[in-house]
Amino acid sequence: MLKSSHRFNLILVSLGLSYAAVPLYRAFCSATGFAGTPVTGKGLFAPERLVPVEGAKRIKVHFNADTSEALPWSFISQQKYIYVLPGETALAFYKVRNNSDKDIIGIATYNVTPDKIAPYFAKVECFCFEEQKLLAGEEVDLPLLFFIDKDYADVGEVDDIVLSYTFFRARRNKHGQLEPDASQVEVDESLGWSKYPRADQNS
Repeated sequence: MLKSSHRFNLILVSLGLSYAAVPLYRAFCSATGFAGTPVTGKGLFAPERLVPVEGAKRIKVHFNADTSEALPWSFISQQKYIYVLPGETALAFYKVRNNSDKDIIGIATYNVTPDKIAPYFAKVECFCFEEQKLLAGEEVDLPLLFFIDKDYADVGEVDDIVLSYTFFRARRNKHGQLEPDASQVEVDESLGWSKYPRADQNS
């Protein structure tokens, strides 16, 4: 039998792990590219990594933009696609407009397909790194600076990929953190995680 003090400590640890589970999982995905999550690790941005690989095959990057039905925003990519070399930085833009008469905070989720390229797809700067607040009727351009790691030139199995973003209305959870105001199913779908079983689902 556990002493009461040990039980209390165990409860505290369990609560702490539950609180940290989502941020840690997102960090894991961003660091490894799991489930089509573009990598955002700072170690990738060393100058020697950002050199275009001469003679490599260019990769066609398509840009997709979606919004939740609960969010009265217009959201589009300003280019359908661009071609990039592994190691080459590229700049793309999205445009978003708040069509309502109220100020609204939104959060964007993202994924890249096919999944196998995600560990090589790195974002240097992205509007998805933090929530976006748009005033009533406001329209803004949202930049995205990214590259495909030069090591991908040695793999090169895919030369046509899709980068997808979905904007959701933001809400505060019980911990005071902003998160997408949508069902878990809808959020998982936007992240490309719907085909992976969730740990909290019964088998």
